[in-house]
Amino acid sequence: MAVKDIAHYMRPGTLQLAALPPLSLYVHLPWCIRKCPYCDFNSHEAKSGELPEQRYLDALTADLEAALPLVWGRPVHSIFIGGGTPSLFSPQGIDRLLGDIRARLKLTADCEITLEANPGTFEKERFKAFRSAGVTRLSVGVQSFNDAHLKSLGRVHDRSQAIAALEEAALAFDTFNLDLMYALPGQTLEQLEADVTQALAMAPPHLSIYHLTIEPNTYFSKFPPQVPPDDLAYAMLDRITEMTEGAGLERYEVSAYAKPGHRCWHNFNYWQFGDYLGIGAGAHGKLSFPHRVVRQVRYREPKLYMDNALAGNAIAQDDEVARGDLPFEFMLNALRLKDGFLLQDFTARTGLPLSSIEAPLREAEAKGLVERDFARVRPTTRGFDFLNDLQALFLQ
Repeated sequence: MAVKDIAHYMRPGTLQLAALPPLSLYVHLPWCIRKCPYCDFNSHEAKSGELPEQRYLDALTADLEAALPLVWGRPVHSIFIGGGTPSLFSPQGIDRLLGDIRARLKLTADCEITLEANPGTFEKERFKAFRSAGVTRLSVGVQSFNDAHLKSLGRVHDRSQAIAALEEAALAFDTFNLDLMYALPGQTLEQLEADVTQALAMAPPHLSIYHLTIEPNTYFSKFPPQVPPDDLAYAMLDRITEMTEGAGLERYEVSAYAKPGHRCWHNFNYWQFGDYLGIGAGAHGKLSFPHRVVRQVRYREPKLYMDNALAGNAIAQDDEVARGDLPFEFMLNALRLKDGFLLQDFTARTGLPLSSIEAPLREAEAKGLVERDFARVRPTTRGFDFLNDLQALFLQ
């Protein structure tokens, strides 16, 4: 689509934002060794292990250059390099990428820079070099420590490789995240407890634990595995909560647990309805302007993305969020946080009056899904357990 100039985004509109929210940068590196059967992310198997690394980095730089007028002068508080498997890129490539970003954007002094990594031996040997390149936080996609479950999930590592990778991450980084999944095909409560016990033994400063969901257009959606029933999945979540609390990890978001000072700032900004510029194949972004909030999507297929980005036109979709959709968009994120949100932040991030959410808030409160005072709204324990029902109250 044709690139719009900054005047298009700055024209008068129906919203009045007093100030712009914090800004993050998301960078998508779409290649992986093998596509997992549950994965619905924009990921592509690297044929013969080859990556068009330099051309893709050229495209990312061109993409960022074209987007600069939309974020000019705004400090960037965090960078998240996701995928795919970004750790397939060489440390030299990541060093170049971060150098190109620093040359074009104003990064805060404490800017959090996260890189997603797999526990395979090949990637593990690069961890220290990624740290030297400027990455401050590693997110290691373990998913399980059970070899049978890893095989059913299509993972390319085993238990011993996962443990070795986490030991290396702890040596190379002051903070790192361990990714786990639960309610896996055939998983018992005892097996879940064994996974969490092993995870906590690695002393991760941050732990993300996701319920396996069967997403459309995945291998699992075509050939559904036998997953634990809902009551067992709820029992697993209760056990996760007990075990993480005992290990000093605070559950601050539906799927995130952290030691003090180790929350993921980048994801926290998403959940607080902050802004993020997304570059890379299929990357999504959300940007605010004085009179509107805009969502963008880059071209999805890597070659198409590179061709278009190098031609100065990486954006496939650019849509203004309708005024009536903003309450749901805000709540979809903010209600994932255990501490909820400040009422003043709803007004600041959406440009809407509090009266626009008063009726659904009253209904949520009557159902025991939220609690509130004059300053803040928080989901209750029941609201956390029935989050989809709570969020749905804010649909138009």
